[in-house]
Amino acid sequence: MPSEITVGQLVHQLQSFDPDLPVYLAINPDWPYAHRIGRTMEITGATGAVYIAENGQEGVLPPTVRNQLDWADV
Repeated sequence: MPSEITVGQLVHQLQSFDPDLPVYLAINPDWPYAHRIGRTMEITGATGAVYIAENGQEGVLPPTVRNQLDWADV
């Protein structure tokens, strides 16, 4: 997977999931935690981008999630 994805690619990936499921960010394989997704914002201009803000930590990622992400158990 490329290091950057577009909004369209993210939407396409998310369309295959139940729209009522919660969404989390999996952060840092050295400290594998799940984080809730917060606000999203678009920055316009020459280097435009969309940012998804973190909205609190949910807890340690389950081993099955770490394995699927190819992150070693810590």
